Amino acid sequence: MTSAPSPNVPDSIPSHAAAPLIERARFAPGDIVRHRMFDFRGVVFDVDPVFSNSDEWYEAIPEAIRPAKEQPFYHLLAENDDSSYIAYVSQQNLIGDAEQGPVDHPQIEAMFDGLVQGRYRVRAIRH
Repeated sequence: MTSAPSPNVPDSIPSHAAAPLIERARFAPGDIVRHRMFDFRGVVFDVDPVFSNSDEWYEAIPEAIRPAKEQPFYHLLAENDDSSYIAYVSQQNLIGDAEQGPVDHPQIEAMFDGLVQGRYRVRAIRH
């Protein structure tokens, strides 16, 4: 026996949602990470389950190293030898930071309550 399609559901709507290729984020807010290819590290302050930036930003990445969109992307308070900044990085390009020392970024204290055992404690938000 087959069921007839619902009259209120158009044929163009898929019966299931596509899931990201990577099931879950490897890192969480407070984790210190390092970029696999570029010399910078940072602390995660937010996670997008899939790419959520602009098409212009994505297209600016050279095609040879452009990451897939269907994976977690991380917002980082990042630092390198020259400066501190905000970075948006794909999961495939991050590894845990073995150094586990503090990250030098001016916004750390606004978002985190300190470094404990190699990871930052997320600051409680009070309303």
